Amino acid sequence: MTYNDWFEKHATRHQNIMKKIKDLSDEEVIKYFRFDNMVQKEPDFCPLYKDNKKCHDYEELNCYLCACPNFRFDDNGFKKVEDKTLYSYCNIDSKDGAQYKGDDYIHQNCAGCLVPHKEPYIKKHFSRNWKEIMKDVRP
Repeated sequence: MTYNDWFEKHATRHQNIMKKIKDLSDEEVIKYFRFDNMVQKEPDFCPLYKDNKKCHDYEELNCYLCACPNFRFDDNGFKKVEDKTLYSYCNIDSKDGAQYKGDDYIHQNCAGCLVPHKEPYIKKHFSRNWKEIMKDVRP
């Protein structure tokens, strides 16, 4: 699956949840996306939910901004770095992020970064239109 395919499928899942909870306040929407609630009420939102597993080891994980607005991707690659193609990177160069380098590719590894999963960050960037928040992630 390409980054773009994943992004579009995730956007649809997110939008469907937002339609279902449209009468909640912004604060209630953010609370709804807490990991423990999502595992119970939206088990198909994330493949990790079926195993009650988190993508990031963080007690107060919030899944509203799954797919960080600072993540940048291009399925065709951004540029060549030495003999490898750079397909994704962190726009804020988070100190907790890393790069995964293969034989001919480089992908951003966000596993150590919690920036978009903390509620103060979500509140600061909140929009009921997830794609609006994510508008810069792809070229």
